[in-house]
Amino acid sequence: MADSASPGTKVLSVFKLVMITSAFVISIRNMPMIAETGLEMLFYTSIPAILFMIPCGMVSAELATGWPQAGGVYVWIREAFGERWALLAMWFLWVQMFFGMVMILSFVASMWAFVFNPGIATNKVYLIIVIIGMYWLLTFINFGGMKASSFISTWGVILGVFIPGGLIIVLAIAYLIQGDPVQLGFAAKESSFVPDLANGNTWAFFTGMVFVYAGLEMSSVHANEVKNPQRNYPVALFLGVLLLLVLNIFGSVSVAIVVPHENISLVAGIMQAFTDFFHHFHLDWLVPVIAFLAALGATGQVSTWVLGPCKGVLGVAKRGDLPPWFAKTNSAGVPTNLLILQALAISVVGLTYLIIPGVNEAFFLLLIMATQMYIVVYLFMFGAGIKLRYTFPDVQRAYKVPGGHIGMWIVAGAGFLTVLFCFFAGYIPPQQISGQISALYKPFLIIGMVVMGVIPLIIYQFRRPEWKTATDTQS
Repeated sequence: MADSASPGTKVLSVFKLVMITSAFVISIRNMPMIAETGLEMLFYTSIPAILFMIPCGMVSAELATGWPQAGGVYVWIREAFGERWALLAMWFLWVQMFFGMVMILSFVASMWAFVFNPGIATNKVYLIIVIIGMYWLLTFINFGGMKASSFISTWGVILGVFIPGGLIIVLAIAYLIQGDPVQLGFAAKESSFVPDLANGNTWAFFTGMVFVYAGLEMSSVHANEVKNPQRNYPVALFLGVLLLLVLNIFGSVSVAIVVPHENISLVAGIMQAFTDFFHHFHLDWLVPVIAFLAALGATGQVSTWVLGPCKGVLGVAKRGDLPPWFAKTNSAGVPTNLLILQALAISVVGLTYLIIPGVNEAFFLLLIMATQMYIVVYLFMFGAGIKLRYTFPDVQRAYKVPGGHIGMWIVAGAGFLTVLFCFFAGYIPPQQISGQISALYKPFLIIGMVVMGVIPLIIYQFRRPEWKTATDTQS
């Protein structure tokens, strides 16, 4: 059984792959959060980009063009460290997104409410219906395969990310040309640009900013569906990196220029920033329009994540490391059983988030645990980049991290040490966690990581030879 797809499945152009990559990592939701830090945003956007995002893009580009088979990160870790640890990493990558999707879907629900009736934005019944209903709808749409998924991702990113993000930047330029008062101070004081590095909250926020850039490598699961992946994949990846930097930095600066610092609300989110922005320019009628576009963009982002991690888990199942039930696909090559199981899991998380009283702190803990799982994946990925340079030096890589072995050690090492730091920083309770929950914080994360890590290891230990035979029969 070959890992790569047949030639007929090469359905993704560079443009479509750029849109899919952008859908994984670019969002306008983060702009108010970044803008709220004032001039310190230059530290919070540039340092994580240098130490994490750029290494992630460079290493994943080399690995994807050297091993462009279905499975992405799983394939790279398998080749470097074996199937057991590849299964563990892929499992973590899949499970962590259950919790993140509920948060994104909550944002989508609030955007749609802002378009039609802002008063229902906090209605639990409404939120439950939108979160669960929309995810199941996107799940069934993704049954159509990459053509349907890439269409939604492409237009979702264009309408919901690039247009609103570009509009904020254009309006900020117009604001500056008019000579209106600039809310963001540009006094060149070191304390204005660099946060208090002795403050624990600084590093908690730094960790959050690192994972604003997370997901860049996820498009690699579609590497075997790209036309000429050895050339087109790294091109698409670096274009995605460029777009992410431009929108995050210039978009956030634009918000901070126009909206007074004390009026930037992390709770109200992006729509509060848009409302203040448009009110200044007497363009209040654009607020529901932008809300509509933002909802479309977030919907496209969710659609991208519906199929992305499942494609990686499918690669694991096709190797026989999971029961053949996980490897069942339809005529479009979509893992239907996995998508249904994933939708059920997200529905359960959504119900828990919305129904149980006082669930916000508990869900915050779950999100942190999900971040810790993602960090494990990155530790393996950066380690694989280094090890495969030595164990498979003759594998042709259309793109290689420059500088030979030393260059790979520097680039992958920077990424590895950054996420390792974030892993340990994650065990420091942030200021949002207090009281009895704070006392349970570390035990919860440790027990959660151990339990979720043991599950795939038990599956691997008791895997059966007939699983691979049954998978070969299905292929």
